[in-house]
Amino acid sequence: MADISITLVKSLNGRKKSHIATANSLGLRRIGSTTVQPDNDATRGKIATISYLLSVKEN
Repeated sequence: MADISITLVKSLNGRKKSHIATANSLGLRRIGSTTVQPDNDATRGKIATISYLLSVKEN
């Protein structure tokens, strides 16, 4: 299974608590932080929820 590289490009300040929790569950804490996650339905759902905050690159 492939991996996805996810980078937080916008601030979490002033966002919904559920969106902040989603970013934290992906391992994203601050602007510019990057994490590599498996490419599965759960990860894709989290990305879809906060896509306006993220930059996504498939490895």
